[in-house]
Parts: sequence; C-alpha cells; structure tokens
Amino acid sequence: MKMLLSGNEAVARGAWEAGVTIATAYPGTPSTEILEVIGMLCKEDIYAEWSPNEKVAFEVAIGGSYAGARSLVCMKHVGLNVAADPYMTFAYTGVKGGFVVVSADDPSMHSSQNEQDNRYYAKFGIIPMLEPSDSQESKDLLIDAYDISEKFDTPVLFRMTTRISHSKGVVHMGDRTEHETDGFERNIQKYVMVPGHARMRRKVVLERLEKLKEFADTTPLNKIEEGKGGIGIITGGISYQYAKEIMPNASFLKLGMSYPLPEKKIKEFASSVDKLYVVEELEPFYEEQIKAMGIECDGKKYFTNYGELSPGAVSEGFVKAGVISERTQVSIPGEKLFPRPPVLCPGCPHRGAFTALKKLKVPVTGDIGCYTLAALQPMSVMDTCVCMGASIGNAIGIAKVGKDKGAVAAIGDSTFLHSGITGLLDAVYNKANIVVLLLDNRITAMTGGQHHPGTGQTLMGEETFQVDFVELSKALGVKDIHTVDAYDVDATKKTLKAALEYDGPSIVITNRPCALMPHKIKETAYTVLLDECIGCKLCFKIGCPAIAAADEKTEKGRPKAIIDPELCTGCTICAQICPVDCIVRVDSPAVEGARV
Repeated sequence: MKMLLSGNEAVARGAWEAGVTIATAYPGTPSTEILEVIGMLCKEDIYAEWSPNEKVAFEVAIGGSYAGARSLVCMKHVGLNVAADPYMTFAYTGVKGGFVVVSADDPSMHSSQNEQDNRYYAKFGIIPMLEPSDSQESKDLLIDAYDISEKFDTPVLFRMTTRISHSKGVVHMGDRTEHETDGFERNIQKYVMVPGHARMRRKVVLERLEKLKEFADTTPLNKIEEGKGGIGIITGGISYQYAKEIMPNASFLKLGMSYPLPEKKIKEFASSVDKLYVVEELEPFYEEQIKAMGIECDGKKYFTNYGELSPGAVSEGFVKAGVISERTQVSIPGEKLFPRPPVLCPGCPHRGAFTALKKLKVPVTGDIGCYTLAALQPMSVMDTCVCMGASIGNAIGIAKVGKDKGAVAAIGDSTFLHSGITGLLDAVYNKANIVVLLLDNRITAMTGGQHHPGTGQTLMGEETFQVDFVELSKALGVKDIHTVDAYDVDATKKTLKAALEYDGPSIVITNRPCALMPHKIKETAYTVLLDECIGCKLCFKIGCPAIAAADEKTEKGRPKAIIDPELCTGCTICAQICPVDCIVRVDSPAVEGARV
C-alpha cells in the first residue's frame, strides 16, 4: 500500500513499523505533527505523551530505552538545547532498547528564534546521525536508525528540516515489527554516570565511534550515484533534491548517514571526479570535515549558509562556480496577497492584557508564544524575547540593576510550565522586585493547540490532573498573587499597576481561554456607528484583524473604522477603549437607523 505523507507523518509511520512503544515530545514547529499522529493513530501500540519540556521528554524516553523499549523523542532544533544535558550523557550510558531523537531544524527561521545547524550536535555528542531527503526516507531511515542504535548501543540523532517535515511524498507502507520489552536490568557501571563509571564509558564511546566510521563506509545509506562528466557533488538531506534537480547528470555521493562521515567512500568518490562540490544547507558541516581529510572541494564559496537552499539558490551557486550558464527561474508565479504584518487573532485574550500593559509604560520582557507578536506594530509593547522561559530571568536582571520597580515578564501558560517555574522561584528566592504576567489561555496555542499539564487532558485524550497556577505560585513562595479577566482592560490595568507598586515579586494571571482552541469562541459581533466615529485610530492600535479603515473619512481627513462581523468575536476590547462609545454590539438599539 502507498500513501501520500508529509515527512513528519512518515516518521510517525516509521516509528510504528519499527516497533516503537514509547514516544515523547514537547511541541515545536516543524516537528509537532509527529507526536500528534502517533497520539491519534498509534495509541494502541505506542504510549505517547507531551512532556512539560524537551529535557523531560528526553529523560522519559531514556527510561523507556533502559527498560528495553524502542523509544522515540521529538523536538525542534532549539529544543535540543534544552535537552542537551541528558543528550550528552546518554551517549555514554548507551541504550537497551533502540533510541532515536528527532531534531527538526528550521533553516530560514520560519517559526524559530535562531537558525542553528544541529548536525554539530552529532559530532559534539559523538552520536551517529541520519538525514532523510524525502518522506519515503523519513520512514525507512527511521527504521534503520533503530537497528543502528541497538547494534552499536547508542542513541541516534535523526535530523529533519522544515522542507522535509512539511513536504509530502508517496510512501510505501510496511508492517509493524514487534520488539519485546523485557524490563529494566540493574547495571550501575553502564547506567550510573559517576566519574569512575563515566571514565570507563568514555572509552566505550570512542571505541564505538571507530566502529561507526567503518559502518559509515560500508552502509548503503551512503551511496554513490555515478553520472557523466567530471563534476562530483557530496550532499544530503533536502539539499540532495535541489542539487539533483539542477545537476541531474553529475555524479553524487548522497549521505544518508552523515555522522560519522564515510571517509574511505569520500576519498574514493573524490578521486573519481575532476571537480568536487559540497552542497549542504546552513553551515559547512560536511565541507569542513572533507577539507580536514586533505580533499580539495568547494562549498560555501558558492552556496550560502544564510537561510534555506532552493533549486534557484543551488543553480545560482553553480552559475557562480562556472559550471552552468543560467540560473534556474521559478516557473510558477506566486499569488499576490495583501501585505500585512503577523498579528494576534481576533478575540485573542492576550490583546486585552497588552492593551492594559501598554498604558503603564514599563519595560516588558517577553517569551516564546503567540504573544510574542505584541512586540510588533501596532501594539509594540514587548521589549525582549530570547528563548523559552527567558522573560522572567531577564526581568530579574533588569530589576536588580535598575532604579525602579523592575520589568514585567510576559509569559504564556505552556512556556511557564516548560521553563518559567524556576525563573519565578529565582525571583522569590532572590527577592526580585518584578511582576510576572502569566497569560493563561489553557493551551499551547502557537503550535496548533496541544495540551499541557495546565489543560487537564493528555495527548492520548485522557482526563488528568490540571495545574492550579495560583496554588503553584503560593507553593513557590509568591505572596502577591492576582487573577484577572484579560478582556476587562481597566481591571487588568489596575491589577498590573497594583502589582507594580508591591514591594517584592508579584504574579498576575489572566484567565481567558484561547479564542480558537480547543473550541472556537464566537459571541455577538460589534459594529461602528459611522456618524459617531471621530477617526481617533485608537481601535486600530490594538491590532485586531476584524477592524479596518473605512473609505469614509472625518472632516479632518482621518479614516473612520469598520468592523468585519464575520471576524469579530465580540471580545469587547475595542469598545472599551473607544473614547466616544461609537463601537456597539450589532444588536444594540443604537444600531437601529444608524449608518454602520
């Protein structure tokens, strides 16, 4: 049977066919769909969970491997930074059941804060790495990864990229192969990494690397495709597809297992061509190692390490290298869309909180989530954003060196549970004079509505314990705790102002759910009484997609506002800030006979 699958869907299928029995993750684009598919379609065979963060997800999967189960953990590239502590030491202990960590990199930063190339994590951790170049390989190589993991007693890094994760291709289905889980067996020299044991395991890791190098030279995962002429190209992942499209007649060394590199095979390939090029996305990971082997080649001289590659970018590189004469042009014109910045959704409760916060004119340290959009026009109320959980630590630092009450740290519920709890504990422990604005919308909204420990439901659809943020804050030692309706702008402003005046750490928790997930919220829409509108533009400044400029203008030439009733959710925020009360419900008596 064949199916059209995305790379992420194919990874999920590969996990099922490989006999995986435990899969864990924290959601993060472009990797999120892997666990969603497993949780939805494979739950009879695979236990799947959203963990509070990537480190916990990694550690849960390690436990599954120690108990003999084939285990999978998935995350986006920056998630591996969070999981780096267990990742580095797990390389020493090795596995019992096969273990694969999927890292989904995001070249061009479509939904990420940086563009790091996680292939370096393979070399850093001395862990073998596989890289698929399409959906079929996403399934097939994942199954191979488990065989490698168990054969060499090692975790395997499985690197996806955005294009592989989200592009679709035909995939041939296979059957599931069951692997018996025989339980945990005590072996402290292998699993307890005190210095004496770690020194012994370090030798094991280095000896394993030599065996993996021999394997890399013989495995069909690294294959030579002989072409015509004297041009040779070493490549892997999505870059293989681009290079193959532009240079179909060249010779290729396609790397499916890209760490450790197949040194003998590379030298053999290099000696068979007149000119060697390395085509790879982001950093010169292959190129640096190939040059260190004493092999002459060109790579980043012609192919950028800035953003994604594409057939056009690869052809441009070969034009610069003098290999081809013309750059490949995109043959399908793009759609012409009305330009607009990314904004919060209509009815988003974060809009009310930030509308109130903006009036207080204090530094706002931000975090990773939908609410990061508050940094952009027209809201322009967030001042920093570094990584998951950084908002609270950043606010503490500002408060410790500032003169007045410190910054407000704005953080979402999922991010707070991911890595904000320790920041709040630090604020209490070190008596930081800050306000934490916890934007609790009861879902991981930015990645598509995944559950977390604050939602009361698991990935597999079971009801479970739901974190109480007030009680959690009390347990951490916070004395000044507030809850507020984010749709009530004045109340939110007063609450934030009171928290800023409190001597010590405060937390303000908003309590409105996401307007879209898990259920779409749609109340009676609002409209604008055009004859009353004075064109003040205050409603434009909350950045609601339902509000637009009307063709009609005031005597001073200012555009009046109109509201799209299909988009309006009736959240009332625009009506609250209107200075002349010209924004009313569509069923208001004021609308009767009025121009709207």
